[in-house]
Amino acid sequence: MTQPTQSYSLIIGGSSGIGYATAKQLLEQGKAVIIVGRSKQKLADAKQQLSDLGELITWQCDLYQAEQVSQLQQTIADYAPINQLVNAAGYFKPTAFLEHSESDYLQYMLLNQALFFITQAVAQNMIKHQGGSIVNIGSMWAHQAVKATPSSAYSMAKAGLHALTQHLAMELAEYNIRVNAVAPAVVKTPIYQAFIEPEALDESLAGFDGFHPIGRIGQVVDVANTVSFLLSDKADWVTGAVWDVDGGVMAGRN
Repeated sequence: MTQPTQSYSLIIGGSSGIGYATAKQLLEQGKAVIIVGRSKQKLADAKQQLSDLGELITWQCDLYQAEQVSQLQQTIADYAPINQLVNAAGYFKPTAFLEHSESDYLQYMLLNQALFFITQAVAQNMIKHQGGSIVNIGSMWAHQAVKATPSSAYSMAKAGLHALTQHLAMELAEYNIRVNAVAPAVVKTPIYQAFIEPEALDESLAGFDGFHPIGRIGQVVDVANTVSFLLSDKADWVTGAVWDVDGGVMAGRN
């Protein structure tokens, strides 16, 4: 198969939420984009909705299936230049620490494991093609506990992603690869549907408006704006940063 020669932006978890919003912005900027997702239907919907904006490729991969992750790693290693990566795949279901089971704990840790080795494959691709930029979607919960949303395992995983961001920034700088992260607070995304019925989502999340000094929860475009900036050459002196994109939560709460 003849490989394309242009560079691609790869978004893990790009069929919905922050990943989808970022894919849309990058396509509007003229980037060729590859999105990875688990759901065939969501990938098909994204393809239909976004293809008019530019070149969009979709790859299906269940990040909880080691064999599929391994195949994705090989595809990435052998592919055309990938000069941007966004790790946006996520899972969130508040659970009290004393009630956590091994299986739901692993929901977070296995996801981190997949992202770790996918990022390794992308970094190897970037090294072959003179560098790139990586942005991880972390979380405000990795910085700050919130009693109303007990999230010990989730926060542990996201804190690990923040730490990985800083370590990779140090290790990959010599290869012209920048690595940053964003740490959102409450953002309206499908991730909350793991424990909130879709029809109740708006009302439930509206209860967190006042939690943010800026007066409202975030929308996916709020985070995508920062992700797109960090990926771009406009941020070419920024690496190892974990940016709070949180409506002011880490500054203080109302």
